[in-house]
Amino acid sequence: MQIRKAVVTAARQQQRNLPIQTLFDQQGNERSVLSLVVGEAVSAGIEDICIVVWPGDEDRYARLLADQPARLTFAAQVEPRGYAHAVLCAREFVGDQSFLHFVGDHIYVDPDHNGCARELVEAAISENSAISGVQVTHEGQLPLYGTVGGRQVSGKPGLYQVDSVLEKPSPTQAEQQLMVPGLRSGHYLCFFGMHVLTPAIFEIISHMIVSDRDVRVTLSSALNELARREQYLAMIQKGRRFDVGVKYGLLTAQLALALSGRDRDQVITELLNVLASRELGAKKGAEG
Repeated sequence: MQIRKAVVTAARQQQRNLPIQTLFDQQGNERSVLSLVVGEAVSAGIEDICIVVWPGDEDRYARLLADQPARLTFAAQVEPRGYAHAVLCAREFVGDQSFLHFVGDHIYVDPDHNGCARELVEAAISENSAISGVQVTHEGQLPLYGTVGGRQVSGKPGLYQVDSVLEKPSPTQAEQQLMVPGLRSGHYLCFFGMHVLTPAIFEIISHMIVSDRDVRVTLSSALNELARREQYLAMIQKGRRFDVGVKYGLLTAQLALALSGRDRDQVITELLNVLASRELGAKKGAEG
């Protein structure tokens, strides 16, 4: 297996402005969310990247990525038919190759600075298999993520054979269908937001869409079918994912980047000053 291409989905109509939001990276450079996401793919050795966008967003996104050393292709999702359909829009670009896939509203922070995507790509090549990054997640966050069930691959800690996938399951569903031996009670393997997928995923999504046009097909349901057809693995990621599309998501992502970067000490000092000022204000208020 060779991984030369990546697909980034950034077509969600309600969040079209997220990719243009700016953050400061670990080196203190101001960059857009989309630039950080694309940079993650570049760090994994990917040279050809397709960004799936809402029609009309191609030019402004291209300007954000003018400094990236990758060949960019844009594919428009002309109908708001969901996440899996957005992935399907890159089918012509991918062709018959396996590919790296990201969601466009997550920032990834690797404490080892090796790149989360690089680790996932290396594992996919080594195992010659489709593979999804996952993170051990408390059941209270299950409504936010697709979740996998399976069993650990013998002799390979952190690597799991996937048996089933559910999109945003309830705790009861997860307990009944997605238990993973070895995880502590109330914790599950939830998607990290990046995958290495084989081209079989396109045929699966296309068939599901044609079979029932009234149902919005999820990527989780397509991956559940992929697990039935071929080897499909999940790997626990060492880094952390930050969804910039949720409340305070941009703030949390920025703090994570800053606290893992060269300005860490300065940021900690400023945070302590803010907290100290807040406590002093509260104390004066109580005394008054």
